[in-house]
Amino acid sequence: MDDRLISSGDLPLRRRSLLPGTGFFYPDSLDEGRSEERAKAAIDGAEAIVVTDSDADGLGCVALIREVYDAACDVDPFLDAVEARLADDDEDTEDAEDDALPESSVALLAAGPHSLVESLEYVAEYADSGVDVFVCDIAPDRYEPIAEPLTTIIRRSDRVSWYDHHQWPDEVFKSVVDSGVDLVVGDSDEECSTDVALRSLDYDFDERFTELAAVTRDHDLWLNEDPRSKDLADYAFWTKPEEYAAIVGAFGASLPEPVENYIAHRRVEKEQLIEMAVNRAAYKSVGPWTVGVTYGRCSQNEVADGLRDNGADAAVIVKPSGSASIRGSEDFEKAHLVARQVQGGGHPRAAGCKPDIYDDMMDYAYHWTTEGETTKRVILAAFRRVAEGYGSDDAAGDE
Repeated sequence: MDDRLISSGDLPLRRRSLLPGTGFFYPDSLDEGRSEERAKAAIDGAEAIVVTDSDADGLGCVALIREVYDAACDVDPFLDAVEARLADDDEDTEDAEDDALPESSVALLAAGPHSLVESLEYVAEYADSGVDVFVCDIAPDRYEPIAEPLTTIIRRSDRVSWYDHHQWPDEVFKSVVDSGVDLVVGDSDEECSTDVALRSLDYDFDERFTELAAVTRDHDLWLNEDPRSKDLADYAFWTKPEEYAAIVGAFGASLPEPVENYIAHRRVEKEQLIEMAVNRAAYKSVGPWTVGVTYGRCSQNEVADGLRDNGADAAVIVKPSGSASIRGSEDFEKAHLVARQVQGGGHPRAAGCKPDIYDDMMDYAYHWTTEGETTKRVILAAFRRVAEGYGSDDAAGDE
């Protein structure tokens, strides 16, 4: 296939907003092999391993853990890379490939709810005996899929700690604790995962890390009181995990000038994509709530803010990749209950999912050309089930 057909960099912005990034079209069979090789290379010889979500909160945990192990990366090559991207006017950073591994004795394995099992299996297979293992900013919906690799890791490791702040099903929490993991789950209304790591790690952190946790919390809990928190969130999304962890490890929440310039440059397009997504939205009455539903390659939090400003109690942002973000408000705190019905999970006011409805590329073609019609319909049906009282036992347990 001609590379130009899957590269969105040269497309008009509106068309680009309707399609996933280039990385989406990389086959899983090839990606899995490459992911395993990269994980194996990162784990090889490491004294500690961090399996974490790749957003600002999860990567903030990596910066803290590397500080504890005196394993921070040299920041200068990353700053050079930022300046080079800015000079090249590179708008597709999130799709770029970079095979270079930084020199750190603390390995970083970027994961998420759907790749957690795979990442734990890599650690179980390739980690040396006696390694310390941390899992950060991820909450499994079920214990059974992670039980086997986690048991192997616990048996071979000197320490297994898990720092999180999401909503955990009671039975999963109990099973992980009973397995022997040092599990610390913070109050999702008060702490982010970086906060949890900061107070749980036995280390006298410099003030910049305390500040990093506070600014990360400002974004992750949607407080929006510190303008730097939006910069952290955007930078984590636009760059590679290793670069973000190295930069905030060295500078904390006060990002250096080259990074600030890069963020400002990328933000011009970001604001245009947000406006497009807000303008596409439709508003549906579901039970007692108004649900704003839209589609696009965009920043979901800011789009959700726009939908709430237009009267929505809850927002659904369907992505070209097939996943969706569900955002709540003071009047809707059941986002995690909706997401659990469509292969997802999260917080009462913020959750994510990817409905299992894509059987072949024709389904994705329909998804792109109809701006996510089927996914929207499936998620709205989940809202209706929550409104009708289905899942009330889960709701009572969570609350």
